[in-house]
Amino acid sequence: METQRTNKPRPQPGNVNGIHLETLNATVQAIDEDPGLGACKFRASNTWIDGNQNKTTVTGFYGARQEIAHQQTFELLADEPPILAGNDQGANPVEHLLNALAACVTTSIVAHAAVRGIHIDELESELEGDIDLRGFLGLDEDVPKGFTDIRVNFKVKTDVRNLDRLKRLATYSPVFNTITQGANVDIQVERK
Repeated sequence: METQRTNKPRPQPGNVNGIHLETLNATVQAIDEDPGLGACKFRASNTWIDGNQNKTTVTGFYGARQEIAHQQTFELLADEPPILAGNDQGANPVEHLLNALAACVTTSIVAHAAVRGIHIDELESELEGDIDLRGFLGLDEDVPKGFTDIRVNFKVKTDVRNLDRLKRLATYSPVFNTITQGANVDIQVERK
């Protein structure tokens, strides 16, 4: 049974879940025919402001064998709450990680569902992660320094038969895969 959309614009021809399928399918086909087009480099620049406060700037990325500028510069402010000697002027870095996970899994579900003709009327999520600060603070070397568990709970308004399919589509998320499978991270520190 198809559910009715509420408080959303009427779908446009060729759009499912707000995804312009002609554009997405053309991108998929181009990368399928020339896999080198799929190699991307996403970038972020960070500047320390003061105390625990810092700002990340995102202006563009490399994809489809070219530099692509965003239509605007994005700035992401990070800070810590007062209990961690911050001024609470932005989400802290692990909250940014939860945001990245939520946003990426949501995007993956919605886009992959659109390609498969799965209509979603509403989708929201709540995330919660467990960290023991003794690891981060260097108080106990046996305690992990990052999240040990993250729980993601989605609520979706769609046909009930789509629920298991949508859960499987979540695994296409690059951020989900980076967190669960790991990535090589090389840190260099040099004098300015």
